Amino acid sequence: QVQFVESGGGLVQPGGSLRLSCASSSFNFLWDTVSWYHQAPARERDVVATIFRQGAPSLVMYADSVKGRFTISRDHVKNTVNLEMNNLKPEDSGAYYCNMNPPLGDWGQGTQVTVSS
Repeated sequence: QVQFVESGGGLVQPGGSLRLSCASSSFNFLWDTVSWYHQAPARERDVVATIFRQGAPSLVMYADSVKGRFTISRDHVKNTVNLEMNNLKPEDSGAYYCNMNPPLGDWGQGTQVTVSS
């Protein structure tokens, strides 16, 4: 069973930054495509950033709403997928989850991001 553990969320002012991290005890992130998903209150879960498997033609992809502000990366040693979030906006608030793309197995608990002054 694939499991994901997200961390790094918190409360930040508009324009601030956060770094989210996703770990898995049962999956090697190097060999598949992984995404960060954002779920705002009363909204569907949307993909905001994707890092493709090793050797894929494209390495990363971003939703238009976060291009230039978010950066997804992979740490091969720690087996984590990270999301650097800069210039945060109130509409970035919500729960953030990581999973394969397309999603597989159970979703983790997510990590909450609140952007507010």
